[in-house]
Amino acid sequence: MTAYKIRCRIHTIFRHPVKAQDCRNGERFCTDQGATDQKNQYLPVYHVPDKTMTADPSLVTTLGSLQLENPFMLSSGPPTASAGQIKRAFGAGWGGAVIKTIRPEGMVIEDLSPRFATLKGDDGELLGFENIELLSKKPVSYWTSQIPEIKEEYPGKVLIASIMGTPDPEEWSALARQVEAAGADAIEMNVSCPHGMPEQGVGAAIGQNPALVRELTRAVSESVDIPVIVKLTPNVTDIVPVARAAQAGGADMISAINTIQCLTGIDISSFDPLPSVGGFSTYGGYSGPAVKPVGLRFVSQIASSVDLPVIGIGGVSRWEDAVEYILAGASAVQVCTAVMWHGTGIIREMNSKLPEYLALKGMSSPDALRGLALGKLKSHQSLDRKHRVTPALVSPEACTSCGRCVIACRDGGYHALSLHKGTLVIDTSRCDGCSLCYHVCPTGAIVLKEGERH
Repeated sequence: MTAYKIRCRIHTIFRHPVKAQDCRNGERFCTDQGATDQKNQYLPVYHVPDKTMTADPSLVTTLGSLQLENPFMLSSGPPTASAGQIKRAFGAGWGGAVIKTIRPEGMVIEDLSPRFATLKGDDGELLGFENIELLSKKPVSYWTSQIPEIKEEYPGKVLIASIMGTPDPEEWSALARQVEAAGADAIEMNVSCPHGMPEQGVGAAIGQNPALVRELTRAVSESVDIPVIVKLTPNVTDIVPVARAAQAGGADMISAINTIQCLTGIDISSFDPLPSVGGFSTYGGYSGPAVKPVGLRFVSQIASSVDLPVIGIGGVSRWEDAVEYILAGASAVQVCTAVMWHGTGIIREMNSKLPEYLALKGMSSPDALRGLALGKLKSHQSLDRKHRVTPALVSPEACTSCGRCVIACRDGGYHALSLHKGTLVIDTSRCDGCSLCYHVCPTGAIVLKEGERH
């Protein structure tokens, strides 16, 4: 029996087989043809290959020498700015959290207002998020007093202390020793913040220098007995030399990526770049769903190049995103922007839906998924030129004759599609198999059939 995965915009349901309207959530509901939104438009049905189901898979995840209750952790950022926030997240079901970056007492932190900007879809859905926020405003003494309390209340959770210092190795070592003594389970070295801090010669200014990354990683790893994680910046031409430098310095794990330096937008009325701070702005860090493709690329490159566990970061907002990162070689994932947007409660669906997926795939835990997609990443020149896909109208009743695929194919493809009396006609002799029509179809009426080029 084939399992069908039906996803509405709120959540995912698995059925064997799918029954119409199995899922209801206000105005949104799933059907056996796909999901509909408020405009009654069909969304595509996703197929999950047959596999012997595993009863009651576990979410317990191996992260180097650490063990997580599940692969979901909070990233260092606003959601981990206080002990109260971290405790609330742990109570909701998160497996771990990384404290908002702790800095030396002499490093002055004064945030700007406003400090966020967004890129949204037409329906208001978040696509990208920019921030120009800095490190933790709380002193080291606050965190060294709170870490033991958090660990006492939630001993089964993984609490990681993010730290940042100047290029002075002893400054990093001193901070590392303090948080280790307080009871942190691991240390994450923030050598990757892309805004504000590089102007002071820290953050990404360090992470873009492999030799300095190696030196500071060695200083920290030789100062503590707990695992040392190095958080890498995507704002480099090639991330692999930096990852290898961290490994050479004694890192136990790599986390990637930090935010991507960006300029989200400009107000065309005032000409102010955003976020506008009294009419002026600066380049910030970009996160959210739009950066996931970049994060997946870097995580897969790191996982293929160093023999260290990798924590995937960037655009994770659903359990499916986490699965993609794990398939790309990550051991676990971190989440920040989605929590800022929707709250820590998103973990409940992540924890409830991931086991269903694992059961359908015959996997006993997230560990079984790790790196399974890496062997399928090849050079462009080694891909099969004979492989071919052709579009087919599998659900004529789902086609609304909107013409979007016809226009796309005419102006951006090979003019292989046309509408005849409201019915889509596909000229396979003209079709080049680019798949553009499949991607622009708003209803999922078009599918791709695989074959070989003749």
